Amino acid sequence: MSEVDVLFAALRQAADPQAVECIEQVVMHGSDRDLNRINVFAFADTHHLDEEKTIAAFLHAARIGTFEMTWNVLCPGCGGVLETGANLKAVDRGTYHCALCAAGYEPTLDEMVEVTFTVSPRVRRIAAHEPDRLPPLEYYRQIFFSSGVDLPENLEASFARILLEMIELDPGEKAFVSLQLPAQFVIIFDAVTHSAQFIDVKGEPTDERQNLSMFISRDYAPNETLTLRPGLLRLTIENHTDRRVLPNVCIAGEQLHDLLGRRRPFLTAKRLLTNQSFRDIYRTDTLDIDQRLRITSLTFLFTDLRGSTALYERVGDLAAFDLVRAHFKVLHEIIATESGAVVKTIGDAVMATFSSPDRAVASALRMREAMLRLNAEHGREDLLLKIGIHEGPCLAVNLNDRQDYFGQTVNIASRVQGLADPYVILTTEAVVENAQVSEILRNNGIASVSRMEELQGVEREVKIFALS
Repeated sequence: MSEVDVLFAALRQAADPQAVECIEQVVMHGSDRDLNRINVFAFADTHHLDEEKTIAAFLHAARIGTFEMTWNVLCPGCGGVLETGANLKAVDRGTYHCALCAAGYEPTLDEMVEVTFTVSPRVRRIAAHEPDRLPPLEYYRQIFFSSGVDLPENLEASFARILLEMIELDPGEKAFVSLQLPAQFVIIFDAVTHSAQFIDVKGEPTDERQNLSMFISRDYAPNETLTLRPGLLRLTIENHTDRRVLPNVCIAGEQLHDLLGRRRPFLTAKRLLTNQSFRDIYRTDTLDIDQRLRITSLTFLFTDLRGSTALYERVGDLAAFDLVRAHFKVLHEIIATESGAVVKTIGDAVMATFSSPDRAVASALRMREAMLRLNAEHGREDLLLKIGIHEGPCLAVNLNDRQDYFGQTVNIASRVQGLADPYVILTTEAVVENAQVSEILRNNGIASVSRMEELQGVEREVKIFALS
């Protein structure tokens, strides 16, 4: 049995068989491009797979070495990859600058960090394992642009409409190019070093030759936009790096914006951090102790058992322990199947996260029904579950050797749960105003009643909604 056979045998033991079969087929028969920076959602859609099971399968594949997982910091404007690393610890800068968009961004885990998977060289060698040997446009497609940019199959034909020149320069090489500048905004951009020069071409056409020199180096510094006239340009470009560079000259108009504006869903860092399989597999290997990464919107669900101390007194330690353990098992299963993750348990309480409010509310409704069934099976109401939900911004941090969250959103969610009565789910306005949550409540015939509450540590009153 080959090493690859052994790896896939191990993967079949750990992940969904259907997902593993599809992954194995692509590894064996797919194109090189199919195996580089795989967009998990696009893969699941193509092969008609469950998204959560597909994410879990690729996570297990990365853990055993079949695939390499990469965390890519993206420009929200053009969708370019500004930096890439083997884990989230590589996202260590306060601001990332995109030369193509001439803009700086504070990284957030919502839409600015994607997670992709590339087949390991030990399983199969693909062209992207040696990116400097990729054809220029394939480098742009496979290395520079994120998996969320839905580039057309005929990228060459689409790009040809706006491309004035594509240049390939080895280390230390110099190129002299003559081209006709149209009366439009033009960009010279290199995807390897992220160097850029903007040219505003306007005014009366000229018959005189215009000259421009550009030096491509690792120490990129933003340049001022140059103004040139339509007509002949003699362009000199020098590669001052130790790698091949791929500068292109293109027209930055509507066609370029349309080409880069086609987007598709991708696996964000936020979505992965709220995935139970990821937390189970990678545990503390996520953030450095000093990292503080911002999430603009995350939904927190807190639960606790009311009267658990009295339960131990009433039925005895052993029976109470079995009941509480059964309750934890049910909650963990519900949270995982609703695309959430358990952050931690504190006594009889659970703290969980979801990437969107509707998944948290769906989870809470299922929890309530599950506790009613468990109590009915035991013939008495021993498990009285209190649930609170809130959504908002937070920081992803490393606390007590585990990936955790910090901020007022977390505090409010915890306080809301503290106000809850058994069988009544308490949420905040941010949750019930979500369109998908409204649909869930309407479809389940659930009414919401609001009231204002003062919460400890919160200066303003908070509107609370009881779902019953």
